Amino acid sequence: MQLTILGGGGFRVPLVIDSVAGSRDRVDIDEIVLHDLDLGRLQVIAAVAAAQLGGRTDAPRVRIETDLRTAVESADVIFSAMRVGGTQGRVRDEQVARDLGLLGQETIGPGGLAYALRTVPVVDGVARLVAEVAPQAWVVSFTNPAGLVTEAMRTHLGDRVIGICDTPIGLLRSAARALRLPQREVTGDYLGLNHLGWLRSLDHQGADHLPSLLADRDLLLRLDEAALYDVEWLQAVRCLPGEYLHYYEQGAAREQTGPGRAEFLAAQQAAFFDAGSSGDPAQRWKATLAERENTYMADARTREHTDLSGGQREGGGYHEVAVDLMAALLTGTPAWMILNLANDGVIPALPDDAVIEVSAHVDDSGARPAGPHAPLTLEQLGLVTSVKASERLVIEAARTGSRELAWRAFAEHPLVRSPDLGRTLLDGYLAAEPLLREVLDA
Repeated sequence: MQLTILGGGGFRVPLVIDSVAGSRDRVDIDEIVLHDLDLGRLQVIAAVAAAQLGGRTDAPRVRIETDLRTAVESADVIFSAMRVGGTQGRVRDEQVARDLGLLGQETIGPGGLAYALRTVPVVDGVARLVAEVAPQAWVVSFTNPAGLVTEAMRTHLGDRVIGICDTPIGLLRSAARALRLPQREVTGDYLGLNHLGWLRSLDHQGADHLPSLLADRDLLLRLDEAALYDVEWLQAVRCLPGEYLHYYEQGAAREQTGPGRAEFLAAQQAAFFDAGSSGDPAQRWKATLAERENTYMADARTREHTDLSGGQREGGGYHEVAVDLMAALLTGTPAWMILNLANDGVIPALPDDAVIEVSAHVDDSGARPAGPHAPLTLEQLGLVTSVKASERLVIEAARTGSRELAWRAFAEHPLVRSPDLGRTLLDGYLAAEPLLREVLDA
């Protein structure tokens, strides 16, 4: 079977390749096709992969492609991990907001909306082509902002596209570790949007263990997420918010000084890729990855975290989530996961075709929300509906080229809430980002 990775020149792609290669007993992928428009980056990642897979007698073949049609037409599953505009686009996404005293983050608030505006036309084109030449393929999307992009791709692919993120399952497994429960046996009621969700139960062998966790301060301090939240706040809200909720709770009031995350990663990746395939690219990649992961959310943590000399945070990265999903879809082995799926009535206040992030059952027929789901609180619902409104305005703006809709999307986002700021943001992004001018001048 063939796996195609769109964005195959991405820095973290070797994690996916290693995870797929180590899972052939679960799902027999014998060929991995890396697609990217940047041949130089593809060649570097292919060199890292060759070193990773060297000596493995059952290693899948890896080939590179710059032609999209060729890359996808024979695929059984497609991982979409594109970054439209590259790392410099991410720098601009974050900096325009920071210059206005707003949150500068690639998926949350203004930065995420700007990222989506230039990404939606591209993923629309990809999804239309996949529907034409590879209707048999499952598409697993982790192109950010993941929920919004999945919603756009569903227009063309319907239930054949499923969005993933590693943060919800990381939260669940963090809670399981704190209680010393077997991580792979624990499920829960998780609901919200991508990077905006809450774990409301922690279920193992028919019992909900979340109340006992919330009642014990010492246990809560074991959570990875305890470095982001006041423990008393977790007890007050009676659930576990995902780590990105920290940005909403702090908003623009959190001082942002020094270089942003995007600037750090852009410089780091430029140094890695500029060195090409010289020396030992696999060792350089591993060292660069460890540095990247050890600085993840460093600006937001209030306590020290464990050193990640192995280069990965605990809880299962997105590469593991993607392989778990692929195995369930291609083999029919049932799985419980947290995924980005069509709402279909789970949150009554949202349209049925709106994509939400929700606990789900998966097999070879696809993925379905795994209820019952407790209603969101009014506070949670207000935030979810407000963010979803901005997301849907962005999708429509990107498809129509409407600057008015884009302005409304920025202005009505809960981290902006100002027509004046919304207009200033839009003007700033149009001045900074050539790709965005192409979209909104269409």
